[in-house]
Amino acid sequence: MNRRRFNTLFGASLALAALPRLARAENGVSADTIVLGQSCPLTGPAAELGTEMRLGAQQHFAEINQKGGIFGRQIKLVSLDDGYEAARAAANTRKLIEEEKIFALFGYVGTATSEAALPILSNAQVPFVGALTGAQSLRAPFNRNVFNVRAGYFDETEKIVEQATLLGMKKIAVLAQDDAYGQAGLAGMNRALDKRKLGVAAVAMVKRNTVEVAAAVAKLVAARPDVIVIISAYEAAGAFIKQAKNAGYAGQFQNVSFVGSRALSKELGAEGYGVAVSQVVPSPRAGSLAIVREYQQAFKNVKEAPTFISLEGYIAARVLTEGLRRAGKDLTRERLIAGLETMRFVDLGGFAINFTPTDHNGSTFVELTIMARDGKLLY
Repeated sequence: MNRRRFNTLFGASLALAALPRLARAENGVSADTIVLGQSCPLTGPAAELGTEMRLGAQQHFAEINQKGGIFGRQIKLVSLDDGYEAARAAANTRKLIEEEKIFALFGYVGTATSEAALPILSNAQVPFVGALTGAQSLRAPFNRNVFNVRAGYFDETEKIVEQATLLGMKKIAVLAQDDAYGQAGLAGMNRALDKRKLGVAAVAMVKRNTVEVAAAVAKLVAARPDVIVIISAYEAAGAFIKQAKNAGYAGQFQNVSFVGSRALSKELGAEGYGVAVSQVVPSPRAGSLAIVREYQQAFKNVKEAPTFISLEGYIAARVLTEGLRRAGKDLTRERLIAGLETMRFVDLGGFAINFTPTDHNGSTFVELTIMARDGKLLY
């Protein structure tokens, strides 16, 4: 065989050998960009949660991009509005994966919306990181594509029930949103109460994306519980608390973190005094923690006030970018998953994350807060 023909055949062989590698190139990754996708409520009765979650993440991604990105790649976040509706979240997920060709999904807001995305992203084998939900359905059974940054509703409800019973309050009622979110929180309440050989004193439901709470107020106030635990979005929670107070209820109101402290405080105004909210990230004003100082620095030119939800978005983004760094320059979805799984007891500056190959639940951090007369939160 002459040298020219040998070189031609050798070159062709190299090209063929490279084809499988090219075929495996990941969507959403180019020489200079990593594209992430998010579905969240940017309009509707939960819009403040989606807006804050996205804002917190965007501030961290901007920090990373200003420093040259991840191995020279800039991070781009494509956010689509789902109005806090599961069907729209499912459609958005398909669009993000099939049309926008994103690399990974990030920062979804809500239980039903995240659950709607789950079979789609699982089928496409797309990583799903940092959703704003504590639902057990995203934690069990184990899904290798799903990474939870926040504590679960089982952790939150355990803390709430523990605190209430320590104070002698054992008659506990629940207002739950009539969807997957409400059922997830109610399951946590039953679990925590069963552990103490107690039962839920009364349960009432509120329709998703509504403030139709009159029947729930009548039922739960009549039960005369020591505590009413609210597992709903901020508009419905605010309406319920105001109407329950007007109906003469003088017990304790306790909300899980998804309600959004600032949004609930705005709904309640002066009537928020004494209302409690569990939190899954530190106070956004806790300057003693490095992660919070960095968050505050990132927000120095942002008009919006610091909030727990935007801090959660910032922390979730920090976790994702750390996973991207650990994945290395030759970025693939498989390498991202492997990179995140190496984050064993990683201290991000006062907030610890622990992932393993068999456990993608990064945190169990829960604190309880209560609203002061000026709307600020006390511990």
